[in-house]
Amino acid sequence: MRIHGHGLVQRQQRGPPGPGQEPRTQVLACRRYQCQSCGAVWTVLPASAVARKHFSGAAIALALALWGLCGLGVEQVRGLVNDWKHTGAMPGHWRSLARWAKQVAAGSLFSALEVHVEGDARTVAARAAQVLCGHAAPSQRGHPLAWQAFLGASHVS
Repeated sequence: MRIHGHGLVQRQQRGPPGPGQEPRTQVLACRRYQCQSCGAVWTVLPASAVARKHFSGAAIALALALWGLCGLGVEQVRGLVNDWKHTGAMPGHWRSLARWAKQVAAGSLFSALEVHVEGDARTVAARAAQVLCGHAAPSQRGHPLAWQAFLGASHVS
């Protein structure tokens, strides 16, 4: 392989930086590389980032756990995970939760989990969160489930 560095690009990542912390938007520096043979360019993301998502993997895991396992309402979950307080045209509704659950079920988000569950989006979210909790370090077992899912997401691609 003949690759060369092809500069840096900035990318935003949203969500809380740690369990129980306030959500925020931060800017990440991502490295790009170019193949000298074919000209293809690709971007290498930090481990916390998820391809084609504005939210970190841990923030998505937290949202799925709060919604699916803890039974919080959509507005409560949004307030704990999303730093943008504008609710748009449909207050009380956050499409991202159902979209993420659908992507988990399809295997395009947290594909290493291999979550095979049928049911509504909240059921899928609960199962994904359970599996993510299982990926948290054993020393984290005493923490709330949502925190365990947040921490477990760092071990899942």
